[in-house]
Amino acid sequence: MSGKFWGGRFKEETNTLVDQFNASIGFDRRLYEQDIKGSMAHCKMLGEKGILSEEETSTILEALVEIKRELDHNELQVNEEYEDIHTLVEKTLIEKIGPLGEKLHTGRSRNDQVALDVRMYVRDCIQSVLQGIRNMQKSLVSLAEQNQDVLMPGYTHMQRAQPVLLAHHLLAYFEMLRRDRTRFQDTLGRTNVMPLGAAALSGSTFDLDREMVARELSFDAISRNSMDAVSDRDFVLDFLYSASVLMMHLSRLSEELILWSTQEFGFASISDAFCTGSSIMPQKKNPDIPELIRGKTGRVYGDLMALFTTMKGLPLCYNKDMQEDKEVLFDAADTVDACLNIMASLLKSVSFDRERMSSAIQTGFLEATDLADYLVRKGLPFRQAHEVVGKMVLFALQEKKELRDLTLAQMKTFSRQIDQDVYEWVDPSLCVKRRELPGGTGPGQVKERIKEARKELEK
Repeated sequence: MSGKFWGGRFKEETNTLVDQFNASIGFDRRLYEQDIKGSMAHCKMLGEKGILSEEETSTILEALVEIKRELDHNELQVNEEYEDIHTLVEKTLIEKIGPLGEKLHTGRSRNDQVALDVRMYVRDCIQSVLQGIRNMQKSLVSLAEQNQDVLMPGYTHMQRAQPVLLAHHLLAYFEMLRRDRTRFQDTLGRTNVMPLGAAALSGSTFDLDREMVARELSFDAISRNSMDAVSDRDFVLDFLYSASVLMMHLSRLSEELILWSTQEFGFASISDAFCTGSSIMPQKKNPDIPELIRGKTGRVYGDLMALFTTMKGLPLCYNKDMQEDKEVLFDAADTVDACLNIMASLLKSVSFDRERMSSAIQTGFLEATDLADYLVRKGLPFRQAHEVVGKMVLFALQEKKELRDLTLAQMKTFSRQIDQDVYEWVDPSLCVKRRELPGGTGPGQVKERIKEARKELEK
């Protein structure tokens, strides 16, 4: 049983089906950079503690650098002979430098080794996602800046509700992404805890300098319980949850781009470079990219639920079920990165039909709330004002008119408080100008928020 690092206790060769079913090298190969970096830090620490001699340390480190170079250039054959990436690196090391390579595993287990690798991988993924979020926020701010004066209907229940600035609408997604950014940053803090030294579950009999390894690998802290260190995948769940919320935000934006680019809305046009056609209908221009992002959101949700389900019944400490953490993590990380990158580019290509959006606020009584506020200023309690305006809307519907088309005499039949100045309050193009309170859609507020967003992104 010399072919397996753990084969000493076994009398029979492992069934070929078991080798195939058990192997993770097919997907965890992508952890090789983290595995080698962690092994180098561990090796340096063993050297500092005198567990390895200075010469042994140097020889191992040089060989690990060479292995990384070969993996970088796909010069190593990777197959199921190697159970996982840790086995591949260690066996290759032994092939290069002989029995000395067997000393590297002193004081560690694959359990704390894989926990280390995955934490370092998630840490790298978070940095990539944070950059992707930043790029997309830049695209949104630029789009808002270019369309600061464009009016459009704001919607509730998918019904026209009140006029807003398009820039205000776009900046709502900036805020969503801002929360996503802080969510991933929080996840980074919980991820950046160094587990190496926990060994299989109870720590090591060797006098390991865990703090040194943490410094070498840029970890903020070391794990405080060896059993928790090797069995914890909360940080992966945190990443997948944060990724799911981010994808939900991308999906909501995608849905609006899809709707806005229909002939029924006609608010927006996505560049031909980010659309596709039909194999049978020559006239079609399909928003495939937003549709795919919307679809891939469910895929990331599935990754989160898969790992939740895997972890829910596991006793301490490590169980082989936890091998299932990697494929869902890799899939979610790849999906989020791809969606952020393409959406950031797509947004730069979007153009808006200003006239179509502006004309859309002219019908549908979007100024009704302002009219109720007008009546409140004239002395009516808001609930009474709400009822009065509701009756006015019903009358206008029957007359097939908008509120601003009613005569003053007609309006006065609903409330004696209404006077000539009412027409300023039933002009939907003036509604946004009355909303200059912080966070509102007023032009001054939106302009200031764009400036603040620019400064935030420059930090």
